[in-house]
Amino acid sequence: MSKSSGALSAQKEYTLMLGDESLIVRMGAIARQANASVLCQMGDTVTLGNFTVSDKPRDGVDFLPLQVVYQEKYYAGGKIAGSRFRKREGRPSDDYVLLARVIDRGLRPMFPKHLRNDLQVFCTVLSYDFEHEHDIVSANAANLAVVLSDCPAEGPLGTVRVGLIGGELVLNPSREARTKSDLDMFVTASLDRVVMIEAGANQVPEEEILRAIEFGKKWAQKIAKFFADIQKEIGREKFEVEAPFTHDEAYKFLKDWALKTVNKAIKDDLGKKERRMIFNEFISGAAEKLEEKYGPAGENEDLIKLYANAAALMDKVIKGEVRRLILEEGTRMSSRKVDEIRKLSAMVDILPNRVHGSALFQRGETQGLTTCTLGSPGDKQLVEGMEGEHNLRYMHHYNFPPFSVGETSNRLATGNREIGHGNLAQRGLEPVLPKEEDFPYTIRTVTEILESNGSSSMAATCGSTLALMAAGVPISAPVSGIALGLVSNEEKDQYVILSDLQDEEDFGGDMDFKLTGTAKGVTAIQMDIKIKGLPDHVFKEALERSKVGRAHILKAMLAAIPEPRKEMSPYAPRIETIVINPDDIRLVIGKGGETIQKITGELNVEIDIEDSGLVFVTATNGESMEKAKEWIQGIVAKPEIGKVYKAKIVRIIDGVGAIAEFLRGKDGMIHISELQWQRTEKVEDVVKLGDEVEVKVVEYDAVEGRTRLSLKQMTPRPEGMPPERPRTPFRGGPGGARPGGGRPPMRR
Repeated sequence: MSKSSGALSAQKEYTLMLGDESLIVRMGAIARQANASVLCQMGDTVTLGNFTVSDKPRDGVDFLPLQVVYQEKYYAGGKIAGSRFRKREGRPSDDYVLLARVIDRGLRPMFPKHLRNDLQVFCTVLSYDFEHEHDIVSANAANLAVVLSDCPAEGPLGTVRVGLIGGELVLNPSREARTKSDLDMFVTASLDRVVMIEAGANQVPEEEILRAIEFGKKWAQKIAKFFADIQKEIGREKFEVEAPFTHDEAYKFLKDWALKTVNKAIKDDLGKKERRMIFNEFISGAAEKLEEKYGPAGENEDLIKLYANAAALMDKVIKGEVRRLILEEGTRMSSRKVDEIRKLSAMVDILPNRVHGSALFQRGETQGLTTCTLGSPGDKQLVEGMEGEHNLRYMHHYNFPPFSVGETSNRLATGNREIGHGNLAQRGLEPVLPKEEDFPYTIRTVTEILESNGSSSMAATCGSTLALMAAGVPISAPVSGIALGLVSNEEKDQYVILSDLQDEEDFGGDMDFKLTGTAKGVTAIQMDIKIKGLPDHVFKEALERSKVGRAHILKAMLAAIPEPRKEMSPYAPRIETIVINPDDIRLVIGKGGETIQKITGELNVEIDIEDSGLVFVTATNGESMEKAKEWIQGIVAKPEIGKVYKAKIVRIIDGVGAIAEFLRGKDGMIHISELQWQRTEKVEDVVKLGDEVEVKVVEYDAVEGRTRLSLKQMTPRPEGMPPERPRTPFRGGPGGARPGGGRPPMRR
């Protein structure tokens, strides 16, 4: 670690080498009214991490009020927003909401659970060099800002990205290198343990995933140690947080009152609502029960505080019993075993086939309805950002309406949680989708969560697989997903992993570890924990348990549909491709788009053209498809000498001949001498404007695109007719300019 003075005397600068790259952090010169601010730099990528804490705890909350905001700035990439009407950055795009969630999941377990001050982390990308990824730089700026602040938090943390390229693990791969990587994994670690994992993978075996976690942990801990040394030098003293309310006597009294019923409710095979009703009766009646023991509070501040915290004490009793049964007896809700998966069911074609594919997946009381819609290449979502523009060919959208948990809510807009869960399922499916050149459709799956009792994002993953297969999307392998939980006693080094996590175990447990994958390997990982890190052996067991669980779930899924359908819904569009010379794209588009608009308007088709010359024709019926293909092929076809074409007379030139249109817009000259074998005095004696005739190509100039046609050669030469003089070739330049002097140029 080295330190040097910055341009401003107040600034401190520190540098850490990560392989061949420098991680540079600067503090003390900017944004000094925030609780802590850090400029972090790798290459020419610079981000600002700010951390702010409210002066007082927020009243009426029973959770940690932490907010992470990830701000994209177009100027960082040297760009101005492409919209003609809006140039200011607005709400963060989904990509930046997801990055904020990754940072949040690393930081959240580090704060005291009873902290109720508002906490806000701002990550602002100030400069981006398109090589050093801003998300890793931003995460570390946030990690250091928190540890340097006066807010109590365990740590420090370090965050790295791990790639897998050609079988080799790569630290913080560049944007370009990531396109060749089979793994894109975030690892956040403290000085002791891994705290957060987020990954997308191309069916990577579990053994390789473990190797990547160990690799990432080593480098993340190097950053954490670097930050710890900085904290010792310039970190602020932490403020005191009021200890959580405790009352051992009242807790024991409530436990004696409720435990027998709570224990029975946990073990009995009850539904979520029925069990929660029992628990809620105890929680809501706790204050009254304590009042029976201690009497009315009156002005007694101790009793007022006790009764105000009665519900929290009762909730602690319930969660404590949930944890005890798991740790001591291996018993879960409804007397499930720790590795037992709830009852599964799967159905396809739950909706009429006007929906291109549909499936209903259920695990216990979690139920998801997923649909698959197929569209043309032009239906891709255009995503604009400071990195430029890119298209999304596959989208998964996840919706979690309040009725799915029996509640009402006036917040119906898509929330960050829905964006996160939808993206997890999307990442899980992306590795098995067919290549665009083999299946050129735009694909959208949507999951409507209809019931929820844990692991709804994994229901979305399983439902998406089924819906894709039902729609006839030729995925390379089916993907299933499972959420694992954890209940631990760290003092006894006791860790019990739970297969198929449900709500009560999530609320009272220590981990939500979601994994998706095929029989071949892992496709996505998302880990949330509530404790301050996990020992390495937990990951090994979790990956092994996940593999077994996913296989069990996949078996139930394949009973509903064993493989992707060979035929798509008759209501799904059909797409066919035509390869043309890129130089001919302008011919298909036409002046001002006139030609392509005429084709799409008359035939009710969609046409998408790539710069490579690949043309996608999307139609809802075969007749329109064939006509559109024939039209396009006619436009780009080159006349062949000696071949006969249907043509229409579009212009008469007195004394010279006629112009005929053939091959969908190409013009050719029928010289007056080629109208008939006999001498022709007047063109209109043989053809008239609008006549449809068959003509033969007798000459073609590929350079100038000029064609000579013959009408007379469509009939036998009369006997006794004297031989013709040799035809005058096109003249002028390499390919000739036009036939014969003085003739008008042909219309192209």
